[in-house]
Amino acid sequence: MSIFSDNIRNLRIKRKISQEKLAESLAITRGRYVKYEDGTSEAPYDILKKIAQYYHISIDLLLSVDVRKVPIDELLKLEDNRILLPITVNKDGDNFIEIIPHKARAGYLSGYSDPEFIENLQQISLPWLRNGKFRAFPVDGDSMPPHKSGFYIVGRYVESLGEVRDGKTYILLTKNEGIVYKRLNKNGKNALVLHSDNAYYKSYEVKASEILEIWEFACSLATEEFTPDDLTPESLKDVLMDLRREVREVKEKLA
Repeated sequence: MSIFSDNIRNLRIKRKISQEKLAESLAITRGRYVKYEDGTSEAPYDILKKIAQYYHISIDLLLSVDVRKVPIDELLKLEDNRILLPITVNKDGDNFIEIIPHKARAGYLSGYSDPEFIENLQQISLPWLRNGKFRAFPVDGDSMPPHKSGFYIVGRYVESLGEVRDGKTYILLTKNEGIVYKRLNKNGKNALVLHSDNAYYKSYEVKASEILEIWEFACSLATEEFTPDDLTPESLKDVLMDLRREVREVKEKLA
């Protein structure tokens, strides 16, 4: 027996639905459905999608998590019958913000859809972040100054690519690269172009099919103080403009 077969059997029994009635809802025969439930046959994608829609639960959970251990009624429901994660609130009803520590950064790619993984993360609450679902991700590298490795970006969950605004910064979870923080632009070809604020790094494209999650920048948490050497590109631009102005003034005086 697989997790999937156990899940669909337990969900059906919990709802007090007969195999025949469920098979009818899926537009298949009872004999075909029984094979999925007893684990002797694997359900194709179109049937997986129908079952997920029938129970209003994500395919990820059906295939990878024992749903008996998941508080289904407390999960955050998104469009297309997808479910993101359990919502944990404080005594005032405010959402907690899960923190992805650096040591769990790599594991997030496989654990992002596992409620048990998410529930075991440390949590904080920020009073100015109320409308939406937020999560804190660790910064890695120097591609997005002034944010340094060790800092955290708190993102608001974005439900669809249509919400992405050109030129704004986002945390992306992608199948190939895991967690990345970049400035985004839509290219009109069902893909996103990812830009680094550090000009040393080249821009690149990611197909929509490769993107698992998108989180819009909400705020950042610095874990160490800034130093005078932490000049942002804007600061450098101002310095160069000042130098250019001073050179021009000197030339005018000498003329």
